[in-house]
Amino acid sequence: MNKPIHVLVLGYVWPEPNSSAAGKHMLSLLNTFQQAGWHITFASPAVQGDHKIDLKAMGISEHTIALNCSSFDVFIRQLQPDIVLFDRFMLEEQFGWRVAQHCPNALRVLDTEDLHSLRNARHQALKQERELNTIDFNSELAKREVAAIFRCDLALIISDFEYQLLQEHYQVPARLLLHLPFMLALSHLTENVLPYDQRQHFICMGNFRHEPNWDAVLWLKNTIWPLIRKNLPQAELHVYGAYPPPKATQLHNVKQGFLIKGWAQDAEQVMKHAKVCLAPLRFGAGIKGKLSEAMLCGTPSVTTTIGTEGMGHAAQKTINPLGLQWPGASIDFDVARQDKTARAFAEAAVALFQDQKRWQACQRLGFSWLEQHFDQRQIRPSLLARINELLLNLNKHRGHNFIGQMLQHHQFKSTQYMAQWIEAKNKPRQ
Repeated sequence: MNKPIHVLVLGYVWPEPNSSAAGKHMLSLLNTFQQAGWHITFASPAVQGDHKIDLKAMGISEHTIALNCSSFDVFIRQLQPDIVLFDRFMLEEQFGWRVAQHCPNALRVLDTEDLHSLRNARHQALKQERELNTIDFNSELAKREVAAIFRCDLALIISDFEYQLLQEHYQVPARLLLHLPFMLALSHLTENVLPYDQRQHFICMGNFRHEPNWDAVLWLKNTIWPLIRKNLPQAELHVYGAYPPPKATQLHNVKQGFLIKGWAQDAEQVMKHAKVCLAPLRFGAGIKGKLSEAMLCGTPSVTTTIGTEGMGHAAQKTINPLGLQWPGASIDFDVARQDKTARAFAEAAVALFQDQKRWQACQRLGFSWLEQHFDQRQIRPSLLARINELLLNLNKHRGHNFIGQMLQHHQFKSTQYMAQWIEAKNKPRQ
């Protein structure tokens, strides 16, 4: 009888599924591997956060590892995993060369979460109040990120937009990529969903440590929410998110109906009681957990085209009587005319909040959207099949990836030599 496949997950952070979409996505990956009967070890150099999930209770081994330290070499030589999954490209930079050196036959998988370089490029363009251009896509951060993708055997790409961008702009072969959106459990999708007349208030949700979320809260507070309150003077906006800093809690204002609620122990419960979810994102990348969470809870959302990007928008096939293009409203974000965007956003939010017929149609569309794009029953088998295929044909697969081999060459291993220099520097003098 063959021994079960052993997966080592190297986490940028310890999973917090109730704090972030990245945490939820990581948990879905771990559950997928467990259901396949695989053994999992999770290791991270990060400090454990307040809301970390108990991996040991799930039957997953936990280990703390150190950056720039040869102790990891001993650890992975003893472990000898069949698969190593890097959580974000920074972990591949730090540990990828060690994995290749001490565990060369392990399948190397990169979970990108989102393209950090794309998010950063949009942030910089927003600060300069201009649109993106080709030069923005070719940043130093992008070179690091795409290099990590080439060095791995497979990269998991959460956004269909980024999946296309990597192939068309960066010329990454499709054989190195797998489009892997959220894997959601939908078997009880429409159960216990509250109707329109049993809901109240607007909601905004997102980890405060994530810059696009904090920017959205500020834009709401300073520009959009006053426009909404002018038309709905009794409305309240409940802002939820993990790790709210003092600058966020200081925005709490009962008279204005702008209420900073902080971390929600049960995000699903607070979302399902809200009438409309607001996500005025001005920059970002990947796909947005707050929007899929809203659909799961039957809560229509108002967001920007940045928010809807990558969530299957271009491939949406649902035909509905109101001609809806999103389960709520998606507002074109124009960096040069942000006041116009804010007014359009507020108008859409007020209209959706007051129009029961449209609200109900958006709720139904949200359920359909999830079934088309995020059903784990369809996505999980393709992930496992792709990994199993690569395990059986790893040498042949790597033989077609000359760029990846080149980037593993000693001439390009600056991160390896920097790590070794730091380790040597930190050793006490004899």
